[in-house]
Amino acid sequence: MTSIQVQPVIMAGGSGTRLWPLSRAQHPKQFLALQGKQSLFQQAAMRLAGLATEGIVMAAPCVVGNEDHRFLVLDQLLEIKLAPASVLLEPMGRNTAPAMTLAALYSQGAAESADPVLVVTAADHAYKNEAGFTSALRQAVRAAAGGAIVTLGITPDRPETGFGYLRTARPDDGELKVARFVEKPDAATAQRYLADGGYFWNSGIFVVRASVWLAALRRFRPDIATATETAWSSRSTDAGFVRPDKAAFALIPAESVDYAVMERCPDAPEFDIRMVPMDAGWSDLGAWDAVWDVSAKDAHGNASHGDTIVRDSRNTLVNATSRLVGVVGLDNVVVVETPDAVLVADRSRAQDVKQIVGELQAASRTEHTLHRQVHRPWGWYDSIDSGPRFQVKRIMVKPGASLSLQKHHHRAEHWIVVTGTAEITNGDQVLLLTENQSTYIPLGQVHRLANPGKVPLEIIEVQSGSYLGEDDIVRFEDTYGRAK
Repeated sequence: MTSIQVQPVIMAGGSGTRLWPLSRAQHPKQFLALQGKQSLFQQAAMRLAGLATEGIVMAAPCVVGNEDHRFLVLDQLLEIKLAPASVLLEPMGRNTAPAMTLAALYSQGAAESADPVLVVTAADHAYKNEAGFTSALRQAVRAAAGGAIVTLGITPDRPETGFGYLRTARPDDGELKVARFVEKPDAATAQRYLADGGYFWNSGIFVVRASVWLAALRRFRPDIATATETAWSSRSTDAGFVRPDKAAFALIPAESVDYAVMERCPDAPEFDIRMVPMDAGWSDLGAWDAVWDVSAKDAHGNASHGDTIVRDSRNTLVNATSRLVGVVGLDNVVVVETPDAVLVADRSRAQDVKQIVGELQAASRTEHTLHRQVHRPWGWYDSIDSGPRFQVKRIMVKPGASLSLQKHHHRAEHWIVVTGTAEITNGDQVLLLTENQSTYIPLGQVHRLANPGKVPLEIIEVQSGSYLGEDDIVRFEDTYGRAK
């Protein structure tokens, strides 16, 4: 029996605004550990790797994401010891149809069969029953290998207005024919769908041969197909990242997979579109009420994460990340604490959190973009204090990593080693400093911080000067391609 070659594709873009303040633009929900110890992105990669079985051969994952998250992708896959086949970086968001097309074009040149079955899934879904996920997806892979376009449908258990729906027709070899894709309904329509039966939530998971997807896109949206192929043909590659041409990519119409192709397929007899029902406890974790829904709860329906004390409360979610959070007498409330922002909301209004993010953007504040602890390819820094003309940071550098060779026009810096060993370039000097040792970097001095050791390096940095912004950096050499 010929094996089916499968190319898993993880869509890792998105900002997760409704999960603010834990989710930020530079560190969105797919890279957060909202369930267990692994992030949603890591769980997605491991779940897809588990599809391999007799007759199904899984390639390493292809990740489609954006420039800002590229090192998060690599770091999180390294943590679970899973190397990506490639990371495709979109210069700007163009929705899911162009992203899926990039993966199809990539896979045709990378796969042994040159026409693998694509399994395309978002990076931010959660499942209570992974065995159910695996079983349904294997069935979808076998159907797609025969030429079908397959999606996975979720049996609705409530009249949900936040999801799109699939209306199904007659069964066909264990799958259901998709008669129509239905937009998010109002409450009365959703109730009718639930009563009528035959309607399923659209999970947004698609399984299709690369050639079939490209043929369908060329049939229904040749403008998207041509523009994406043009951007792909002028791509560049560096350090494992593949970048479509930015100017050409900007000309691609932004469109979702559903709008561009899936909604048109049921009326086109040349395309066989099917749905496999999936009973796997699926959730897209779109807002805090969904996180409450999938979390373990006490006898009163309360879910808590981190250092919390919950008393005389019901159906409440409390998420603490940096300190003790105590709540008393709450009913149906969400409380989320981070070092620089706290959210308190009625759980039934969880979808409206994005309005706060909109206000932060309008006010040009940074709390919607960055956490106080900011991740970088070499480690992270945490801005622990600041005032007029000074700022204090705690900095961690990974073993073997280094910051760029750089200088600042407006600030000087004092560095104190807390743990590990620091190799410091300070002008013409190269110093090795250990715990409790320090150095001073004068304004305008060319310098570099590196960790030559095998354990994380941590330092306290005290900046002083007339301007302390992150854009006051002139890079001369950089391991991560950021020098100009």
